[in-house]
Amino acid sequence: MSHKHRDTEYPKGLTEVFDTHAHLYDARIFDDAEGVLERALECGVDTILIPADNEATSRLAVEYVQKWDGYKGIDIHCSVGVHPHEASSYTEDTEAFLRDMLSKRDRYKIKAIGEIGLDYYYDLSPREVQREVFKKQLKLAYELDIPFILHERDAAQDCLDILLEAKKEGILLETPGVCHCCTCSAEIAKQLIKLGFYIGFDGPLTFKNNKKTPRTLEVCPLERIVVETDSPYLAPEPNRGKNNEPAFVPFVVEKVAQLKGMTSQEVARITKDNGKQLFRII
Repeated sequence: MSHKHRDTEYPKGLTEVFDTHAHLYDARIFDDAEGVLERALECGVDTILIPADNEATSRLAVEYVQKWDGYKGIDIHCSVGVHPHEASSYTEDTEAFLRDMLSKRDRYKIKAIGEIGLDYYYDLSPREVQREVFKKQLKLAYELDIPFILHERDAAQDCLDILLEAKKEGILLETPGVCHCCTCSAEIAKQLIKLGFYIGFDGPLTFKNNKKTPRTLEVCPLERIVVETDSPYLAPEPNRGKNNEPAFVPFVVEKVAQLKGMTSQEVARITKDNGKQLFRII
């Protein structure tokens, strides 16, 4: 049973959709895990990646994959890592934990380190600590040859400076990862693409008052775009304000298609291929 919610719109008609960023272990949607996956499948979403933001959610993401991967054919992957909000909790033990998890990445379907990066909007960890922890995990990604999921909010220039420095030092992969939930300017996005990044778009792209993100999308070549929900946050129009879930990612696909002058199915297929290439899903 999919337990569809009254007054919620569900997209129809798409196949081959990859939600590259959904926190499915979050309490707001975890209790309805079966319904969430049923609705995702009904709406054409057949691949999902679950990101982590600390040691506890890294474990939860792995556990979710162990329990639900393959449900009615759905392909679920995850990441492990420490979000800038949680940077103050990062210790040598944390790094040892991440190394241990990543040594079993094939068994656990771990495809990335993340979310990592900088968040100057909430400043839940001191900025200097955020920068240090970002650099540590960025080096780890290079050393272990795995992409990372970049979280950046109100810190675009500092993020870019750290990435450019890593490139100069030779510790940035050719395809470093994805700038998730892209809120940066078109100019910064261009520089990230030049560094080899993919750019992730989600609900805010569809918001009626958002002029900046569509402008950023315009400068992103289609082969570098992935789509995501960031469930349970940032539900797209027409479900803005509700708990987000992977079933809603086709609304983001439709908006990308509209802005790029393509069909939604073309965008679904291409963004899925992009996500698989980025996260090395064979």
